[in-house]
This record gives sequence, C-alpha cells and structure tokens, in this order.
Amino acid sequence: MENRIDSIVNILDNKKAENIQTFDMRDQDYFVDQVVIATTLGERHGSALLIDLKKGLNGESFMHIEDENEWIVIDLGDILIHLMTPEYRSRYNIEEFLSERNEEMQKIRQIMLDGE
Repeated sequence: MENRIDSIVNILDNKKAENIQTFDMRDQDYFVDQVVIATTLGERHGSALLIDLKKGLNGESFMHIEDENEWIVIDLGDILIHLMTPEYRSRYNIEEFLSERNEEMQKIRQIMLDGE
C-alpha cells in the first residue's frame, strides 16, 4: 500500500501538483483505506494530472473517475484521489472533514471500550 501511495504522490509532485496530503483511513471505518488530496493549478492541469496518473500507475485498476473540471475524483478501489482547483479545495475543505471524522471515530471507540 505504501509503495502505491508513494507512486501517486511522486507522480503528482513531479507534475507540479501542490499541497499534496495523504490520509490513512484504515482504522477509521471509512470506505477506502487511503485518501490523497492535491491542489491543481487549474482545470487543464487537473486533466493533465489525471492522464499522468493513468500512465504512471499502469498496473492500477481505475474503478471510477468523476471529472467535474475543477474537482476530479479517482477511485482505485482502496485509494481515493482528489484533484482540486485551489478554489474548490478551500470551499470543500476535505482535510477538515477527514480529521473531524477521525476524532469522532476515536471517541466512539473509547466509548465502546469503556462499555466492555
């Protein structure tokens, strides 16, 4: 898994994506194991990054791609990649959602442990 994430991050970094962040969701009861978020320089750059990921991750199975120009979501089954323009990234702030979700899941786990 780590090699796959490293490959994704390297491709994005080499192609000038900005503010690349990864989130390990394996212990979070989330629908994927890893989330990668990167800021594009614009819509064209996002499309170019998608092409570069397809070329660079030639062994990967791209389950689904949702391309809304300013926000591209790539589903690799156990990894979700978000490529977002700066405006969309600041508007939707997925990092905050994932962090808050992590905190909530930790609270729930503690409650369950205390109840045993």
